[in-house]
Amino acid sequence: MNLDLGGRTALVTGSSQGIGAAIAAGLAGAGATVGVNGRDAGRLEESVGKLRDEVPDGVFVPVAADLGTEEGAGRALEALPDVDILVNNLGVFGAAPALEISDDEWRRYFEINVLAGVRLTRAHLPRMRDRGWGRVLYIASDSAVVIPAEMIHYGVSKTALLGVGRGFAKEAAGSGVTVNCVIAGPTHTEGVEDFVYQLVDRDLPWDEAQRVFMREHRPQSLLQRLIEPEEIANLVVYLSSPLASATTGAAVRVDGGYVDSILP
Repeated sequence: MNLDLGGRTALVTGSSQGIGAAIAAGLAGAGATVGVNGRDAGRLEESVGKLRDEVPDGVFVPVAADLGTEEGAGRALEALPDVDILVNNLGVFGAAPALEISDDEWRRYFEINVLAGVRLTRAHLPRMRDRGWGRVLYIASDSAVVIPAEMIHYGVSKTALLGVGRGFAKEAAGSGVTVNCVIAGPTHTEGVEDFVYQLVDRDLPWDEAQRVFMREHRPQSLLQRLIEPEEIANLVVYLSSPLASATTGAAVRVDGGYVDSILP
């Protein structure tokens, strides 16, 4: 398949590491100019350097901004005012007893996991619609469908994101712009390693800790291993391409069969 994104500009939020960095590399490999986002300018430059080593022909634009705030969204728009592909990947997660999650923590999760993407969609979707082409993607999670007892605030924020994606897809109907959610399953990232060790014995070697985590906390996974970030990125690059022109308003799963459903 030809996934040529030459001449397109993408912004991937929260892309200095993990899934976001893998998506940035994948889009650049397909020919897009990619805005790489992180809060810390110094760390962001390091991340962009690694991406340039990984994709020597890639074009990367550092976008230093805290997108969990309105001010940060404004800075991102100044740095990259016009994009064809918007990948809302930014998110926070962490384990917490359900009855101990404060109002402020609930608000923080919604501000970062939901409103950050809403703000950028409001800014970029009208331009995409005027051009008659664009892609808006939200990186959701299996936790949106199977709310984890150990982090219900995270799961509920991702459930909200599914509704946001479907709603904006209706706003873009008939315009040539597609809007979709990607339901990512348990994925091997640095942040997830920290999360796993919140739930299993920290003295276990990583390979064993991963297996214990999947067996005890994610037993319904058919893959029976953590997904690699590049596997998430592969689907995102396809959905960003012209070949995915008939896929919109969807929640597409790359979850290793974690969600026990015969429907996408």
